[in-house]
Amino acid sequence: MKKHLILVTTLLTMSSSAFADWSSTVTVASDYLFNGVSQTDEGPALQGSLDWSGAVGWYAGGWASNVDFGDDTNIEADVYLGYYTAVNDTVNLDIGVAQYTYNGASYSSDGNYTEIYTKWNFGATDLNFWYAWDYFGTGAGHYIVMLNHTFTINDELTLLVGIDRSSSLDDDKWQWEPGSDSYNHWQVTSNFSTNGFDFSLGLHGTDLDTYGDTTLLLSVARTFQF
Repeated sequence: MKKHLILVTTLLTMSSSAFADWSSTVTVASDYLFNGVSQTDEGPALQGSLDWSGAVGWYAGGWASNVDFGDDTNIEADVYLGYYTAVNDTVNLDIGVAQYTYNGASYSSDGNYTEIYTKWNFGATDLNFWYAWDYFGTGAGHYIVMLNHTFTINDELTLLVGIDRSSSLDDDKWQWEPGSDSYNHWQVTSNFSTNGFDFSLGLHGTDLDTYGDTTLLLSVARTFQF
C-alpha cells in the first residue's frame, strides 16, 4: 500500500512542465452505488476527484466520497495509477491499480485494499475486469467482470446498458450473503450533457436477496479543466 501511495504522490508533485492535463470532477448523487450495492445506506453522496493525464497514456488521480456502513466509517478515499493506449483503430486498453481506503474510525482502515484492473474498449462496447487479493481486508480473493454497451442517441444524449458479476474466490472468508459468494448487477442508464454539466439517470438492480434492491440513481457532475 505505501509503495503505491508514494508512487501516485510522486506523479502528482512532478514539475508542471511534465503535465499534459489536470482536471477535477465534482458529483452530487442520490446514492453511492458500488456495483449495485449502496455504500451510503441509500442516502445521497457528495463525490470529488482530482486527475492528471500524461501525453503518452499515463494517468493518476484521487477520488473521495462520503459513505455510511452503519458505523463510524464515513469517508472513502481512493488513489489510482494507470496506463491507457490504443491497441489498433478500434480497440483500446486501460490497465492500472487502485488503492481503496476507508476513514473515520480507528478500525476503518481494516477495510483498505488494493485492486488491479484491465479495461477493454471496442468502440461502443466495454469489457472490464478487476481483481483484489484481500477484498475489504478479509483476505479473500475477489474479481468483478463487467460488460457495457453505449447507444448514442445524439451529441448530448447516450444510453448505457450493462451487466457485471462480483465473485469471491474464498467463500470461507467472504460471502455477499449467506450461501452466496457472487451476485449479478445490471443497469440501464441515460447520460445527458449540457452547458458543462453531466446528468445521469439510471435504473440499477441485483439478484441479491437481502440488499442491493432495484434503485433509481440520479447524479449531476461538473468537470473543471486546468
